[in-house]
This record gives sequence, structure tokens and C-alpha cells, in this order.
Amino acid sequence: MRIYLDNNATSPIHPVVHEAMSEALRSEFGNPSSVHREGQMARRALENARESVASLIGAAPREIVFTSGGTESNNAAIFGLVSPAKRSHIVTTSIEHPSALEPVRTLEQRGCRITRVGCDRRGRVDSGEMIAALGPETALVVMMLANNETGVVQPVEPVSRACRERGIPLHCDAVQAAGRIALDVESLGADTVALSAHKIQGPKGIGALWVRSGLTLEPLVVGGAQERRRRAGTESVPLAVGFGAAARLAGDPAGRERMAGLRERFESRVLAAIPDASINGGDARRIPNTSSLRFAGADAEALVIALDLRGIAVSTGSACSSGRVEPSRVLIEMGLSEEDAASSIRISLGWRTTTEEIDRLVSTLEQIVPENRRASARAVRAVRAEGNRETA
Repeated sequence: MRIYLDNNATSPIHPVVHEAMSEALRSEFGNPSSVHREGQMARRALENARESVASLIGAAPREIVFTSGGTESNNAAIFGLVSPAKRSHIVTTSIEHPSALEPVRTLEQRGCRITRVGCDRRGRVDSGEMIAALGPETALVVMMLANNETGVVQPVEPVSRACRERGIPLHCDAVQAAGRIALDVESLGADTVALSAHKIQGPKGIGALWVRSGLTLEPLVVGGAQERRRRAGTESVPLAVGFGAAARLAGDPAGRERMAGLRERFESRVLAAIPDASINGGDARRIPNTSSLRFAGADAEALVIALDLRGIAVSTGSACSSGRVEPSRVLIEMGLSEEDAASSIRISLGWRTTTEEIDRLVSTLEQIVPENRRASARAVRAVRAEGNRETA
């Protein structure tokens, strides 16, 4: 039986979600914009799903805009809140997800000035530094709530308060945080918040953007009156129904507590069992399912492959660029060397993770990490020897 521990990439769809979507495919097939009975049945299913997603984050249903996922939600907020016709200032962090980094970079190419605030060795951005970067020309602040690689929770609330005092909108990517920590958008203080279904046992292909009531947001997708003219296109009712079902499941705090207990069990056991192992961001507040583990002297990519061959799916948290795996940008920002970043793997638990799976992971790592370190050391010696021969 395989063990899946890469839930920050995507999570397996829950049986309850699958059943809700299957029923929607059978029964709610109408266009929710149509006035006939079939259309109105689809509309009711869509609005019920909207209520469930809104409830997960303490929002009003009318503030929820369904999108194709977290990437579109981030793009819609960033491009929708900054006018490309004028030069503007944007403040963001250097550890954002690429779906937020790239829109900001695009606006930079169009003439916006960007301030990127780094993080400390815990993986946490300094809220004071974010606030100090605000100025009269600042048009937008972009700040994630929880990092997808380390799970470290960022101090959005004090930054949002400062933004509110200055009349500056703040967009928050909460894709990894929603459903894993308690989230209330009013307490958070952001003006837009990005969500995604497939991180919380829902289907791929649907997300949401929470837009604070009264905020004007230029639509990214035009051509229809759907979603109160904030996102054109016929809504996918089955996907929305799946998102709603997943949101209801994710709202149960018992699931979060259970994951936190499993992660504590895993980290305490693996640190005790394997010398020179450490947790990246381990002394910061994190979402309860995420561990970024560093095994000094190991090769993370080889570890991921070895675990996969033994039936365990994890990730490096690294980005693939031009066909090669590079050290994690986030870990480099935290001050790790490229060697240390390249020896780190990410474990992200899910609602279905069991104690037995955690114990099997620890015992497997006990076996393969020493082997991996020996192989890595041999490879380093071989490279150095080849270099010495070339310079001799």
C-alpha cells in the first residue's frame, strides 16, 4: 500500500466530495444562468457551494468569486487591483508562490516599482519591514498567509492593519492555509484572498477569490455577467459542488488537531532517529501538516526517488527549471546554502494520513538516509578528484 505525503502539491479527493460531484453531474447539469427549472437547480447547487466556501473563511457568500484555481485567483487580484496604465509601487515578499511572483514581475516589466521583502532564518517575513516599505505611491501589497514549502505562517494581520490605515489594498494568498488553520477574513484584514479546492481534498480546476464588499476589482476574464461580472464564463457546477463539500470537511478543527499530533510524532521521532537532521522553520508557527526536513550531507532528489521506490510519495519543494532540479528558492532566502537547500525534503500530511504511515516513513528514512549520505559523499569526492586532475 502506497503512502501519499505530498498534500501541499495536491490532496486526494475525499469520497464525500466525489459522491457530491457525481450527484451534481447527474442532476445539476443545467446552465446556472438559465431561467428554466434545470438552470435554477444548477443555480441553487452553485450558491449552496458558495455559502460553504464562504463559511470556511468567515465571509459573506456574495464576496466569493469562483475561479479555475489558486493561480487564477492570485492573477485576478494582482492584475485587477493595479492599473497597468500608470506607474505604481507594489510591496511583496520574496517567498511568494510563483502564481503571485510572476504577475508582480509582469507588472514590473510594465513599469511598476517593486519592493520585495525577504524572510529571516525561520522563514518568517518581518511585518515591520513590510510596513516600512509602504509609501504614498504604494498601490498594492501582496503577502501569502502560509508558505507552501515550509508551512511557516506569515504575519499578515499587522501589515493589513497598516495598509488599511493608509488606504492600500492587500492581497493574501491563503491557498495553503485555508482549512489547515482557522481563518477569518475580517480578522486577517486583507482585501482579497486566494483559495484552492484541491489542497483540501477537493477537485482540481476550481478555486475562489474572496473580494471584500465595496472593493472595485477589474475582471481578468470578461465576456459575460457571471460571478456578478467579476469573472466571465459559465460556472462549473460539479466542481463548485465539490469545492463546497471539501470546504465543509475542512472546517472541522478535529482534523487539524489530528494532523498536528501526527506531525509532532513524525518530527520528534525522525530527529531522534537520524543524526544531523533538522526542521527548516521548525521554531516558527507553521500550518499543522507541513515539515521541511534537512538531512545534512544528503541528496534530496535521490531521497525522494528512493522513497518513491519504497511506496512513499514526498517532494523536495524544489522548482524544475529547464529540465533540472534546482535548490529551493525559499530555503535559499532563509539563508541556507545551496548544499543545505539541496538536502531538504518536504513532508505534507493529509486528513487521511495515519500513525502507521508516519511510523513507516520514519523507519524507511532511518534505512535510506545513511545510504544516501554515503553515496553523496562518494559523488562529491569523485567530482573533486576529477577537478584536481583537470587542474594538474
